[in-house]
Amino acid sequence: MRKMISPLFAVLFAFLLSSSAIANEVAVAPSVEPAGLPVLGTSWLEGNPYRGNALAIDIGQQAYNQACARCHGADASTNAAPAPDLRNLNRYCRRIGDAELQAACLRDNDAYFAKTVRQGKVIVGITHMPPWDGVLKQELAWAIQTFIESRVRREP
Repeated sequence: MRKMISPLFAVLFAFLLSSSAIANEVAVAPSVEPAGLPVLGTSWLEGNPYRGNALAIDIGQQAYNQACARCHGADASTNAAPAPDLRNLNRYCRRIGDAELQAACLRDNDAYFAKTVRQGKVIVGITHMPPWDGVLKQELAWAIQTFIESRVRREP
């Protein structure tokens, strides 16, 4: 019985350490410029204007790897990172066959993404993701989302 407790304790201890690493994250602006993408200004749009834009995917990948990868995994390609797998963000929207309903779902997803990026994530008083408002340009945030959407996890 004692040998079973030790590995479990080790796993729980590792999880707690990784959780505290996330909780102490500070938003640091990536050194990526959104050159070539339409300028969006300071008032946040309700939806992602870059969805499907190849340049936005490239810029988003660079910005993601500088700003998001340490918590969410390099190139948004792993589910072993301590923070959620972002490739699942619009998973339910992708399943919708009706184009109008899917567009409404994507608008809701865009609103959730923008709110989370801007305000961060605080759960039970612990900051799990820092707020990026004022740190991350809107253009880069939407480019990051476009990149993440390009990395869709294929479901079995």
